[in-house]
Amino acid sequence: MKRLALLAAILASPAMAQSYTEAEGGTLRWLDKLTSETGDVELSRGQSAKIGRLVVQLDSCRYPTDNPASDAEAHLTMVDGGLQKTVFSGWMLASSPALSALDHPRYDVWVLRCVLPEIADPATTPAAEGE
Repeated sequence: MKRLALLAAILASPAMAQSYTEAEGGTLRWLDKLTSETGDVELSRGQSAKIGRLVVQLDSCRYPTDNPASDAEAHLTMVDGGLQKTVFSGWMLASSPALSALDHPRYDVWVLRCVLPEIADPATTPAAEGE
């Protein structure tokens, strides 16, 4: 019983919680299963793009604060223009696209990454060039 209480305390501790940073945008990949056409699209937060008859909107993209190159997660809303119906609204994880996937007979859409802020390279800064 003590082991179970200890495990519960460890799992509930704040150290286990991961903080996320909101990105300005994200990159998605899409596939038209009928024509085998694929492509990538980069969207800013709140922006939408038309992919065939799908309209895909990026509502949010976030990444782990302590490891920006790690797993991105994005909230997407997708509307099938032919049906005038929302076919997906939810979070997708870059590392596990099948966990919460678009269920559409023609299109697949998944998250690749968030757009990360540019980090200045010390070798290219004006101070480094004058040395």
